[in-house]
Amino acid sequence: MKLLLALVLNAGLLLLLWRWLRPRLTEAGLGRWLLPLLGLKLLAWAAASWRPSADSGHMQLFGNALSRQLWESPVAWLHTALGNEFHFHDWHVVFHGFSNTFFMYKVVSMLNLGAVGSLWVSGLYASLFCFVAGWELARTVRRLFPDTPTGAVLVGFLLWPSVLFWTAGLTKESVLVGSGAAVVALVLQWLYGSEKLRLWQWLALLALAALHFEARFFFAGLLLAALAGLAAIRTGQWLGGLRRRWGQVLLLGLLLAGGVFVVGQVSPVFTMNRFTSRLLTNYRELYAKSAGRPRIEYPDLRPTGENVLAHTPAAIGAALARPWPWEGGGALYVVAGLENLALLAVLLWSVVQTLRGRPGRLPFALVLVLLLYCVLLAALLGLSSPNLGTLSRYRAALLPYLVWLALQHEGAARWLRRLVM
Repeated sequence: MKLLLALVLNAGLLLLLWRWLRPRLTEAGLGRWLLPLLGLKLLAWAAASWRPSADSGHMQLFGNALSRQLWESPVAWLHTALGNEFHFHDWHVVFHGFSNTFFMYKVVSMLNLGAVGSLWVSGLYASLFCFVAGWELARTVRRLFPDTPTGAVLVGFLLWPSVLFWTAGLTKESVLVGSGAAVVALVLQWLYGSEKLRLWQWLALLALAALHFEARFFFAGLLLAALAGLAAIRTGQWLGGLRRRWGQVLLLGLLLAGGVFVVGQVSPVFTMNRFTSRLLTNYRELYAKSAGRPRIEYPDLRPTGENVLAHTPAAIGAALARPWPWEGGGALYVVAGLENLALLAVLLWSVVQTLRGRPGRLPFALVLVLLLYCVLLAALLGLSSPNLGTLSRYRAALLPYLVWLALQHEGAARWLRRLVM
């Protein structure tokens, strides 16, 4: 029964993938990059599955246990899926409150209906999901903003080295980045497209937003809040106001301040004192675990709002630039450092072009909210993740958007249009 169901599901997925691929292969300019980029993604998936991370193996192990519960006792599995506890034979897992990791156990247990316990197949599903979402975002941007370089999206989501590496195989980043790209694509179609979203698209948007939030809620909360700010700005524009950029900046600032206040009132977890205390706790725990390795150091970091704000510029710089190629001594540190130098060069090029009055043609409101998301997430990561390996992995959630924005200017657009027409 299990094998028959897996065969049917995989045959259906292959058919869906083929029906998705066939029309996109013939798209002018963009289509010729589909198979090379897909092949690159599959190579990254194979490498990630050949030597899976401890986190991937852990998720597959517990996901397989949940799958056995699903087949033996569907009612008990449903109770597990809706709660924070898992009890099955000798397995006993209890999470006090929300857990992204426990959610991934549940995801893997569902994937196992087709993957039948194989980490390779589960990783293939996650990799293809992330790839398709990134490609659809590129197509959406091309359709809605034809004067902007589509290649910038492709580079950010499908080619940038650390993004490609961390979103291949069975990882939280595959689910996080893929669902985020899909949500952004649907929101852009809603806010800038000429056609209204259909009912199935609204349902897909809600499901993908929930998936994005469950995958890593702090990261997703920032992106979803940024998109809500974009919707507010577009609403103001539709009503005949907010034509000036300063008005859009002011509205977004007011929404941000109001959102922080409301969330703090709704849950004590998000008050400033609790937030800064938790931030410092995370920093100290990871700092201690990183002994003997390169790490980010804040000797004077304290759990107060003023102190955290004072460290924020340094944290953003560390999140974007560390590790340097010469620190760490290992090959992976060198590769990561070289990528960081490339990122800094791209960002510097973008700043110079912007100061020369050639920033690109994406709508200002969209650039504003995505840039705010990148800055806030970089600050959060730089303050809470002193371990440079962990930082490199977590950055996969912001780098696609940052690279996309950094390659909008006219200088980059000229080169990218030669590749994607």
